[in-house]
Amino acid sequence: MSDLLRAGQTVHTESSQTPCEVGQFLGGGGQGEVYQANLGGKPVALKWYYSHSIQADPYQRDRLESAIQSGSPSDRFLWPIDIVSEPGIEGFGYIMPLRELRYKGFVDLMKRRIQPDPTFRTLATSGFELANGFLKLHSKGLCYRDISFGNVFFDPKNGDILICDNDNVTINGDQEGGVMGTPRFIAPEIITDKARPSTQTDLYSLAVLLFYMLMIHHPLEGKRETEIKCLDAPAMNKLYGTDAVFIFDPNDNSNAPVPGHHDNALIFWKIYPQFLRDLFTKAFTNGIRDPQNGRIRESEWRGAMVNLRDSIIYCSHCGAENFYDPDVLKASGGKPNPCWSCQKEILLPPRIRIDRNITMLNYDTKLFPHHINANLFDFSQPVAEVTQNPQNPSIWGIKNLSSENWVCTTADNQVKNVEPGYSATIAVGTKINFGRAEGEIRL
Repeated sequence: MSDLLRAGQTVHTESSQTPCEVGQFLGGGGQGEVYQANLGGKPVALKWYYSHSIQADPYQRDRLESAIQSGSPSDRFLWPIDIVSEPGIEGFGYIMPLRELRYKGFVDLMKRRIQPDPTFRTLATSGFELANGFLKLHSKGLCYRDISFGNVFFDPKNGDILICDNDNVTINGDQEGGVMGTPRFIAPEIITDKARPSTQTDLYSLAVLLFYMLMIHHPLEGKRETEIKCLDAPAMNKLYGTDAVFIFDPNDNSNAPVPGHHDNALIFWKIYPQFLRDLFTKAFTNGIRDPQNGRIRESEWRGAMVNLRDSIIYCSHCGAENFYDPDVLKASGGKPNPCWSCQKEILLPPRIRIDRNITMLNYDTKLFPHHINANLFDFSQPVAEVTQNPQNPSIWGIKNLSSENWVCTTADNQVKNVEPGYSATIAVGTKINFGRAEGEIRL
């Protein structure tokens, strides 16, 4: 229940004295309360700080002013727009964009309160958006300090994300005030008092968030957790700090997941392809032992999440999403693992190799700008899609959705142009020159 402001009260922006009318109370946290508000006819969110929070952190206003001046790294951040205050009302607050109702909390994902369950494609997209968002923030010399699933929202249908609570963002290396992080997400070197929050510790928290999101489990909660009788502060300091051990550490099984206690981790870990498991293993082994050199960079996570999307294949029996894994094929002589859901044989669709990247050509596959130009990431504007021939449904093709002509060369060296709106037939050995890159269709 609201304790600070009342619906109908008016506060003003400090930069232009624009009136902001307080509306519905949305929720409260450790620092203050958040309300829906109206700023010049536009719905916004308003956060107002508790007086004790301001007294405990005298640098809060400075951080806000710095964030407002620097501007948002991208539209994925609910970034502070302006500071608001009012004579006669103690303290101050700030306004930010209002979160749309389609976005749900990652806490809801962890507790399986979202139905139907988000698809692997959605989760991979959210993972990409998170990595891309924090890459943009860090590239501005900023440190988020408190990456956790309490500060992130996602759209369960398409994977879009929003990052909130940006009033704690600081310049990287700033040691004055600010939060230290959220328990279970804080880097071990902060817990052991060997470091303060930085972009390096953000990378650790990001890895924890991605693991949580994909495995529905914490990367350090294994056998050792089950042996703890009271999860008090000293126990948490050991589990997540001084004695942190990855539950899938290939060289140390002292904290392995326990069946019946950690089933989410045991089930999901086997589903994902080896390249993703390798990244998580590095993040929570080398990344713990050597924070400066062993952490996975945002760009690496971004590439991994794109590859994860491209690796999706569908079980022809039950329709479940599975993953194409070249390491499994090498070990089994070309045979993929059975479907994780129904345990029946997986039939691999054709695939296209563009440079070093492989994309599975499912019935709903789309190619995006980054497939043919590595620097352009935009999942809203596909440049190609798999489609059926309307005269002969047994024939499938890749339809040109771009504005450029392609050149298609078949396995028997027949060459033709593929104009926008037309398709190149999916056939083994066919090569498609997209202009900036060339792809080859394989089985």
